[in-house]
Amino acid sequence: MDREVIKQVIADQQEYTPPKVFFARSLTQTIKGFANDPSILIITGIRRSGKSTIQRSLQQGLIKSDYYFNFDDERLVHFKLQDFQVLLEIFIELFGKQSVFYFDEIQNIKGWEQFIRRLYEKGNKIFITGSNAKLLSKELGTHLTGRYIQFEVYPLSFNEIIRHEYPDVLTKKAFSTDDIGNLLRYFADYLQHGGIPEYFKFRKPEYLKDLYEGILYRDIVVRYKIANEKPLRELMYYFASNIGKEFSYTKLGETVGLSSPHTISNYCSYLEKCYLCFFLSRYSHSLKKQIQYNKKCYMIDQALIRAIGFRVSEDKGRLLENIVFIHLKRQSNEIYFHKDRNECDFIIRKNNRIIQAIQVATNLSDEKTKDREIEGLIEAMEAYDLKEGFIITENEQRSLELNGFKIKIIPIWKWLLDL
Repeated sequence: MDREVIKQVIADQQEYTPPKVFFARSLTQTIKGFANDPSILIITGIRRSGKSTIQRSLQQGLIKSDYYFNFDDERLVHFKLQDFQVLLEIFIELFGKQSVFYFDEIQNIKGWEQFIRRLYEKGNKIFITGSNAKLLSKELGTHLTGRYIQFEVYPLSFNEIIRHEYPDVLTKKAFSTDDIGNLLRYFADYLQHGGIPEYFKFRKPEYLKDLYEGILYRDIVVRYKIANEKPLRELMYYFASNIGKEFSYTKLGETVGLSSPHTISNYCSYLEKCYLCFFLSRYSHSLKKQIQYNKKCYMIDQALIRAIGFRVSEDKGRLLENIVFIHLKRQSNEIYFHKDRNECDFIIRKNNRIIQAIQVATNLSDEKTKDREIEGLIEAMEAYDLKEGFIITENEQRSLELNGFKIKIIPIWKWLLDL
């Protein structure tokens, strides 16, 4: 590839201006703790979730931080494996010898992991971002096993939004009426607009559409050479319209016009690899049964659910459920749902045992709803020998004792703030 083009790309990318509205991300401090660790640091997540901003903030904290290159640039369409050597020479030519490298969306270049290994073995520190988890994992596993630490970036959490918009409230030991009213107002906004940083700031529907189309086309259709994208779009429309509802690959294939359950399974895998959707398994001690059981789908952000799916009513309960799932996912939990005679929305597994059971409901004012949620929760608590369970609601708080089981009912806004 032409050296002058690479030089121009470097020069353009050096002209970085931090965003005017900057949200401090909890993950930034975690990653900073590994700045002196020799491991390669990999930051992955959905497009536009804030990976590059986190990387740039890490970069600005170091004196020698000029070796930055973003491969998500149309001028680099002909960049090949052998051009990494040219890039390294140009870095040294322009900035002198440095030992810290920052690469954005490097997975766009086939064979990149070989170059990264060479840099690593010469004692360099390397920061990498990428938008495709499984693709990165495959390449990392081939050449970089044991040499990297991976961090996943999700859209803004409710906690991060409150720390930006209303930070004083988090230092209080008790909330006033005004505090609770403001937190409810902020949560209603979060429920509506989600946490994708640019959309949260500017509220332009076109932004979500552009993000979705970019993921669908660039990260799936082009990457996996899908000739007919209509079934994929219908699949995505179905998931966004049926958040948290069970499905089977066979019946789903009939719905979107694909006869092969294997193809549906592949499409689901593609959606998960680019962080757009996540698929939840019904828990069983038998892995074979887990694979055979129906799944549930949740999405990366509730604003995208609204933008993509169809609903005749707000279906707030499903959106709350999605928020709870993403919060659990953000904490790197191993999550399942429980189903026997009754159902429990989420159970958490750690060290080969179930440690927590959670139900999600908008409210418990309806007696049938209350009974259903409690019965499902107690069934899960009995099944996994738990003494305490949780029901997360929009704004109810109290505790119940039933048949020796303790049930904590918690407002979702308080639970999300870890208060």
